[in-house]
This record gives sequence, C-alpha cells and structure tokens, in this order.
Amino acid sequence: MKQLRIFLFSLLSLLLVPGLLAAKDRKRPAVKKATVRTTVTLPPLSYNDSRRYDFFFLEAIRQQEAGHYDAAFDLLNHCLDINPNAADAWYFKAMYLSQLKQDTLAMKCLEKATMLSPENDTYQERLAQFYIGTGNYAQAIQSYERFFAANRDRSDVLNILVQLYKQQQNYPMMLNTIGRLEQIEGPNDSFTLGKMSVYEMMGDKKMAYKTLRGLADSHPNDPSFTVMLGNWLMQNKRGGEAYKLLTQVLKADPTNVYAQSSMYDYYRATGQDSLARRMMTEVLLGKNTPAQTRAMFLKQAVQECDAKGDSLSVVKLLDRMQEAMPRDTDVAEMRVAYYTVKKMPTAMLDSALVYLLKLAPDNGSARFQLIQNNWSKQNWKEIAALSEPGMLYNPDEMAFYYFTGLARYYQKDDDGALDAFQRGTSVINSKSNPDIVSDFYAIMGEIYHNKGQNDKAYAAFDSCLQWKPDQVMTLNNYAYFLSVDGKDLKKAEEMSAKTIKAEPKNSTYLDTYAWILYMEDRYTEAKLYIDQALANLSDSAMRADLLEHAGDIYWAAGLREQALKYWTQAVKAGSSNAAVLRQKIVGGMAEKQNGKRKNRR
Repeated sequence: MKQLRIFLFSLLSLLLVPGLLAAKDRKRPAVKKATVRTTVTLPPLSYNDSRRYDFFFLEAIRQQEAGHYDAAFDLLNHCLDINPNAADAWYFKAMYLSQLKQDTLAMKCLEKATMLSPENDTYQERLAQFYIGTGNYAQAIQSYERFFAANRDRSDVLNILVQLYKQQQNYPMMLNTIGRLEQIEGPNDSFTLGKMSVYEMMGDKKMAYKTLRGLADSHPNDPSFTVMLGNWLMQNKRGGEAYKLLTQVLKADPTNVYAQSSMYDYYRATGQDSLARRMMTEVLLGKNTPAQTRAMFLKQAVQECDAKGDSLSVVKLLDRMQEAMPRDTDVAEMRVAYYTVKKMPTAMLDSALVYLLKLAPDNGSARFQLIQNNWSKQNWKEIAALSEPGMLYNPDEMAFYYFTGLARYYQKDDDGALDAFQRGTSVINSKSNPDIVSDFYAIMGEIYHNKGQNDKAYAAFDSCLQWKPDQVMTLNNYAYFLSVDGKDLKKAEEMSAKTIKAEPKNSTYLDTYAWILYMEDRYTEAKLYIDQALANLSDSAMRADLLEHAGDIYWAAGLREQALKYWTQAVKAGSSNAAVLRQKIVGGMAEKQNGKRKNRR
C-alpha cells in the first residue's frame, strides 16, 4: 500500500505541476550531496492510522481524477487530521489553494511540506517559485540556494539566481553566481560579457574596460568584440580611442556592417554629418547588410530627408539600392512601403509592385494592393491575370478567388467565374469576411439561375443570406426569381419587403414587390407599388421590363387603356418580349373594340 501511495503521489504531482519533477530525472555528479537542512524526525503512525491515511489519500486522488475537486480537497484535509506531518498531503493542499488564488495559505502549506521533507526537490523548487510570484525575492534566493546545494548540476537554477541577485542589486553575488555557472558549463564569452555588465552596474568602469578589452584581445580573428569595445569607448566619452579601433576593423574589412554602423554613430556624435551620410549610404548599398540593419538605416535616411521636405532623395536612394541588389526582395518591399506611405503616383507604385511580384510571386499583400490599384480601370482581363496566380501562390487567401471570379464574371465567362467561386468556397471559415462570402454566393446564385439550375441558385442565395441577411440585392433577385417561378410567394414577399424598407425609392425593388403582389392576385396593392416604381424612375432610364409589368398590373386592375399604353411603351423601349407584347396589344385593342372585359394575368 505504501508503494502504491508513492506511485499515485508522483502521478498527481505530474498532473498538477507539469515539469516540476523533471529535476529528479537529471543525472547527478558522482559527489555527495550537500545537506543544508536536517530532516525532521517524526513520530511513526500506528498501523491503523497508516492504513486509514493510505485509504483516504488514495480516495482523494481518485476524486481528483474524476474531477471532483471539492471532495478531493476535503479528503486531503481529512488526511492531515490523521497525520499532520504528511508532507505529500500538505503539498497537494497547497496546489489546490494556489488554484483558488489563496497564495498566502498555499505558501504556508508549501513551507510546511518543505520543512517536513527537505530532500524533496519538487517541493523546494515550487516554494521558490511561489516566493518569486509574491515578490519575496530574499526568500526565493534562500530557497533556490538550498535547491542548488542539493542539485549542483542545475545551471538553470543559477541563471534564476543571477536575476534574483540583480533584483536585489547584490552585485558581488551576481559575480559569484556567474562564476559558479562557469564551473558547471565552462568559461565562455557570454559569461565574460555578463561579468562586464555587472561591473557596469557597479560603476566599476576600470574592471568593465579590462574585462571587455581582454575579451577583444583573446579573439584577434573576431572583429565583433573589437567593435563592441569601440562602442563602449564611445559611450564612455573616449571617442578618439574608439575611432582608432573602428578604423582598424574597417581597414581589414571595409564591408564589416557592424563596424560601419558604429562608425556612422561616431560621425554623428562628432558632428561630421557628410561622413555620416556617406557611411549610411555604404550600409544601405552593402550586399551583406542584414535586412533589419538596412531597414533601420533607411528609416533614419527617410527621417532626415523628411525633415528637409526632400522625398526625391529617398526615391533616388531606393533606386540605387534596387540597382545594387536587384534580387533582394527586402529592398523591393522597402521601396513599395515608402511609395505607399508617401502616396506616390499610382504608376510609380504599380511599377514597384510589379517588380516585387516578379521577385516574390507569393507576396499576397503586394498582389492584393496591385489588384486594388487596377480595379478602377475595370480592365477585367488584366485583373484576372493578376488574381489567377494568387489562387496558386496563396491558396488559402479567399480574396484571390473572389477577384478572379468577378473578373471572369464581368468578362461574361460564367463557367470560369463559377469555377473560381466554387474553389474559393473551400477556404471559407468562421473568420472569413461576411461581405466577401455573401458576394461569392450571390454571384454563384445568379450564374446558376442563368444556366437554368434554379435549385442550385436558390441554395446559393440561401447561403448568401446566412452570411449577410441584409444583402438587399440578393434579397431582391431571390424574391423576383421565386415570383417568376411562381414558388414560395410568401417567402418572396417577405424578402422583397426588406429591400424596399432598406431603399424605399429604389425603382427596381419597388417593381419586384409590385410584381410579387400581382402574382398573389393583390392587384390594387400591386398598382400602388408599380406607380411608386415608375415615379422613382427617370424618363431617360425607362426600363422595358418595368413598363411591361406596369401594363400587366394595370390590365389586371381593370385599367385597360393605360395598360395598352404601358405595353406600347415597353415595345418602344426595346423589350425582349416584344412579340408577346404586340399580341397583348392586338388582343387588348380587339377586346376593347368588342366591349369585352378580360382580366389578364
């Protein structure tokens, strides 16, 4: 039973505090561990109490694993009633209290567990972490020092101690701890730089210089340390010495970007602006300049030119950079970014975008920007040529399917448009732009309807309205198509009513609503809305379909003479139903002459 309890104790530790037991699996040096605390001698439990404790501790674990945390917590308290000196129960109680944000009580429980079982690494490390969390750095230092005394291979603990001693401004102990790190991992440059930094914090310039000088001297083939020393000298007003060191580095390697950057700072600090600008240009045109450094210097150049109102100099500089590094996408992106921010002429910006896309055809943002710039021209063939590759290079970007579909649609390539939209629907997700998605389905619905595939058209319209219920154009088209088919007129009326509520003077929407009412044999209401549609339609924009509807509605309402006039006007307006309308007119005239009254629908 005791072994089972230990196993379950370890399991619960892993569940509650993942990673804290990792220290137990580390290999230890073959040396005797230092003993800092004396193990507490505890009176043994009776056999019955031991059995009772094991039972309730096991039950606490079972309840915890079942998600019954309140019951598990109560059982742990009962375990402590049986054995107040059970370190494992105190530890797990602390974990529960921590979850309840009762950090003070949790810390007391952890301190109790650590006192009862000082050899337990997990307890020690967890307590130290609690001290840090509460800002008790002095106690955290004591805990980590005790922990390290028993785990002398834990360099990660020493790294934490370095930061804690820094928080306490205990610089001698920072140096001491860095020294202990060197004993474990061996001397290296980062430890030396760490010591130099501590000397700086202590205000010991002499030791800081000596340490950095020694590092530079010990790496004669690595100029970065010499440049680092030069930077330190500049910061400490020893510019002459810094200049000599930097000149020495640049003489050996004129393209050393680190030294060039430092020399630029030196020229700026000493007021030698023309030399600083020359050095800046060398950095910007350098083929080995890191992108981040180039961007930083370009930003500086832009700021200086903007202060003078001289954007042309930046344009020339960017052109020189592009000429020097024709295959560098970072430079091309900088050029585009500057042209965009400065709102350069569209032709200049488009040229820069085209150049960038040649270097990086998968640059989706550049492609998108170029498409937007060309959209107003309505050159659908050109837009399709831009957007179609985007579907290949950026298959997860819905916008390129959208632009491709629209460009093909406006070129009257319904099959091509439908293909692009159908492919685009595969990348739609919950975060997609509702406006774009609704347009996808709206246009798909129109194409399906034009193809006579009404069921697919209505399914597409339904999908459109799921994404954007107030898409008035789809509401109107869907309603009209239903009315023409004579299907679900009630649904059609409800959708059409939403459109005229949104745009009460839109003649197209008023016409659709009037036609739906006509199909429902509500002729008086239909006449009311068709009159409004005609009133909101200018004479120059008289539409044959609207005039034809007016004629049908007026005829059904018994206003035969006016109906004949509207049909005649529809024919003159170029109605595609001219032949049918002429038959209506002839029949209407004959009926009028014979004095017959006929309700036409």
